[in-house]
Amino acid sequence: MKIVEMVMPPMGESIMECTVLHLLAEEGAKVRIDDSILEVATDKVDTEVPCPYEGTLTKWLVKVDDVVPIGSAVAQIEVADDVVAQDAGTPLLVAVEEEAHVAETVAALEKGFQTAVSRTPELAYEFAPVNAAVNDFYSPLVLSIAREEQIPVDELKVIKGTGLENRVTKDDILSYVAHRRKKSSVAAAAASPATSLNGSNEIIEMDRMRKMISQRMVESKRISAHVTSFIETDMTPVVGWREHVKAEYRKKTGDSITFTPILIEAVVKAIKDYPMINISVEGDKIIKKKDINIGMAVALPDGNLIVPVIHNADRYDLPGLARKVNDLAKRARENRLKADDLAGGTYTVSNIGAFANLMGTPIIVQPQVAIMAFGAIKKKPAVIETAQGDLIGIRSMMFVSHSYDHRVVDGSLGGLFLKRVNDHLENFDISRTII
Repeated sequence: MKIVEMVMPPMGESIMECTVLHLLAEEGAKVRIDDSILEVATDKVDTEVPCPYEGTLTKWLVKVDDVVPIGSAVAQIEVADDVVAQDAGTPLLVAVEEEAHVAETVAALEKGFQTAVSRTPELAYEFAPVNAAVNDFYSPLVLSIAREEQIPVDELKVIKGTGLENRVTKDDILSYVAHRRKKSSVAAAAASPATSLNGSNEIIEMDRMRKMISQRMVESKRISAHVTSFIETDMTPVVGWREHVKAEYRKKTGDSITFTPILIEAVVKAIKDYPMINISVEGDKIIKKKDINIGMAVALPDGNLIVPVIHNADRYDLPGLARKVNDLAKRARENRLKADDLAGGTYTVSNIGAFANLMGTPIIVQPQVAIMAFGAIKKKPAVIETAQGDLIGIRSMMFVSHSYDHRVVDGSLGGLFLKRVNDHLENFDISRTII
């Protein structure tokens, strides 16, 4: 028998680290290949990590709440002598990528955060002298905590480090964060006594996902020049067709046929007609995407929002899209999405009509350049044009809104794309089958 190390596997595009949520196996437990032994959280999804070996888990090298770089060792497992260990070159490769990630994180901290350090004499904390020689290296764990707490690099430099060569350790920054929060609470109590003293208001701490959503929405508004166009679409053919096929579809599949796959199909067709909406921006360069990967916003039971992606959506017919939509929505609500399910989106749709909303102005999912929101379908009187003249009839109407990045998408492209989605929906083939 021999001991091998299990390393944190890749978690999807651009993910360099993850946070340990739960250890699902105890030291000394027998484990098999593909057993879920670890649950982790990335900045995109919570997921379980399978074991790559069969043997005995002898020692955990991580604990709950640790931030673990991809490729670093997480556990020691006793296996048979003939088992091949994971590639020893992997940690070196990850270390190079980690170094680039650290530099990127430092740059983001320096650019993005404007938090100032307030000095509160009555709350003692030992700061590093401002003119002291401070070691500017910060570990990925320290940087991750700083990013989460919105602590800029200038503020990091005032934290007294107790590690090797006076480097800031995890305990140092957590101690500082606790001190910082205490100061904030005192300041809030002084500024707003009704909030903290008389009990009339409730203070709710944002959970991790809400913090991420908040940060991404603010970043998107800062990055993209948002413009929104609207159109009102006659959904009468689609509504009539769905009403006709939904009972048979449920009987044969056990699932519902919702409007979402029909809306996504129209968007995919319009992207083929206007491929310059399927782009992203990197500096002064426009990246035109070959794949059409449609993100679909899904509301979770806790009120948060997640956007799983239908990769290569243009390769699915309508029945295939319906199956994919139902599968992703179900796994999203059951917290069973994988990291890859949320990666690589090139265009996003949001069916806000599910909440009885008529219209909205959605925020672009970076680094995409556009997003479309579909409102509630309502019956209303409308003008019907016929060869014999115009008539007034009851139609099922829906507002569609298209937010796009005016840096690279002009009003003509944004408006024409929206009109083409409208045309595909209004000219829906009601003779088609869904099974």
